[in-house]
Formats: sequence, structure tokens, C-alpha cells
Amino acid sequence: MELADVLVKPLLTEKTTFLKDAARQVVFYVHPGANKIEVRRAVEKVFDVKVEAVRIVRRAPLARERQGRVVGRKPGWKKAYVTLGRDDKIEFFEGV
Repeated sequence: MELADVLVKPLLTEKTTFLKDAARQVVFYVHPGANKIEVRRAVEKVFDVKVEAVRIVRRAPLARERQGRVVGRKPGWKKAYVTLGRDDKIEFFEGV
């Protein structure tokens, strides 16, 4: 898998903003087939930072029900919590 395909997009919520400030962690949606080693290499290459640890969380697709009948599926996703080195930082909104 190409490193450009591993990181889908950053996840920017209240919780992830708190994690970024308190625990030096950033959160990304990642490709469903990516593993920790690929995520580490992609973040280090794209953002030029040192990665200490990577944790991956996966949610399976869910059945969408309406009035008791299954009418479709909600897509699953995979996200990675990336802990950065002591002096490293990733800013998504610089100069805003």
C-alpha cells in the first residue's frame, strides 16, 4: 500500500483537540487495510515528526434498520490515535 493512501483525513472534534493539547496525540481516519507500521511511516514522512506510539480502533459496518427491516448498511471505519514525540507538533489550522 502506498503511504499516500494510508491517511484518509484527520479527525477534528472536541475530544481530539483535547487529546492533542493534553497527551500529544492526533487522530486520523486511516485506510481499512492499514496497520500500525504503515500508519507510523506515513505520519513520519508526511508531517516530518517522530511518532512514539500508534493505537488503532476499528468499527465494523452496521445494519441500518427502519421500522424493523434492514434497509442498508452504515459503513465501518478505522481510526488511528498517534502519539507524537516530546518536541513534535502537528498543526492543521496554521495562521487561521
